[in-house]
Amino acid sequence: MKTVSFTQMKDGTRQDYELLEKAEKSYHALTADRVLAELRRQGEDTLSGYKITRMQHGLQAATRARREGADTDWIAGALLHDIGDGLAPQNHDRFSAEVIRPFVRDEVSWVVEHHGIFQSIYYARHYGWDENARDRFKGHIHFQACADFCERWDQSSFDPDYPTDPLESFEALVREVFARKAHDPAVLRMGVSTGLPPLAGNRQG
Repeated sequence: MKTVSFTQMKDGTRQDYELLEKAEKSYHALTADRVLAELRRQGEDTLSGYKITRMQHGLQAATRARREGADTDWIAGALLHDIGDGLAPQNHDRFSAEVIRPFVRDEVSWVVEHHGIFQSIYYARHYGWDENARDRFKGHIHFQACADFCERWDQSSFDPDYPTDPLESFEALVREVFARKAHDPAVLRMGVSTGLPPLAGNRQG
């Protein structure tokens, strides 16, 4: 395999960096494969004390999102909201958000980034923590979307008996998302909040 001529980046030539640009394009094209591999690895890790694995939790959240009529970005966010848990358990929400941020709309990456603190409303009191810590974000355009995400798709998705769709059924969606042009303004839609899809009983028309 051809390599660069330098051992310090400051000594690199134009040819070196053209070589790297070409190599990086090939590497970027395999991002979806690496994400899917990490999800499969999470299928081998039981969530300590829980009844399911990390992969099963993500699949269950994504299955709920899909069955409620969520769009591609929301389903991807639900599937991958804990993708960073293995390497960054203390700030997995922010880690996970960075994985998807270049490829989904800002609303979804913001929700994934903040879901950890929003989830604390369900359990913080048992540790003597502030269960209303999420209130610091009241008034934010994505506050309600994050609260709904946690209530409908995250906190409810630890059920070993829930009929969860398999990872294979989400592979095409994952590949579609990571094949997008990174940081495309048309995808990111900064400042736009659509919220989660309305529940079936609340839909109009």
